[in-house]
Amino acid sequence: MNKVEFSGYLEEKLKVFPKTDIDKSLCYYTEMIDDRIEDGMSEQDAVAALGNIDGIVDEIMMDSPLSSLMKVRLKPKSRLKVWEIILLILGFPLWFPLLVAFFAVILAVYAAAWAIIISFYSAVAALTLGGIAGCISSGFLFIRNTLAGLFILGCSISCIGLGILAFFAVKKITLWLIRLTGLFLRAVKSLLIKKEAY
Repeated sequence: MNKVEFSGYLEEKLKVFPKTDIDKSLCYYTEMIDDRIEDGMSEQDAVAALGNIDGIVDEIMMDSPLSSLMKVRLKPKSRLKVWEIILLILGFPLWFPLLVAFFAVILAVYAAAWAIIISFYSAVAALTLGGIAGCISSGFLFIRNTLAGLFILGCSISCIGLGILAFFAVKKITLWLIRLTGLFLRAVKSLLIKKEAY
């Protein structure tokens, strides 16, 4: 398959998307082919190196925003008939709450992930700031009771150390949660991608 045929197939499979999105994808893959040709590959080898066109279309759909996928999924393929409009109106009490619940679940997952991240960082900040406050207050305690002042100073330094160590652990957990929410979003997108749509 040459570059022109590849572009034609790709454009045909992406026809459900807006023209600007199609043009952007075509430019990207055409540029990839041109770069490989400049590196010494033949045109057919450069196109073959991109992989299966259905896999490319799946990847484009997974990378597109959720709002674009919803527009593509909800856009009727042809003009609605009268009986379809009547069914949409009559079914509104059923499909609308389901649609709202679907988006509420997505929003709840993201809110829960960010609440976990914020609570972890709050705990780290509390440990560190509590340790700093303890160091300051131990100076005043030294005047009255030296042993109590040393004890508070030791506990405060321990809290600062735990806060610093916990910061690195929380940073790793944050990256893991961001990846997990990304996988969740990809799973939601895969529900919206309908194989027969392209």
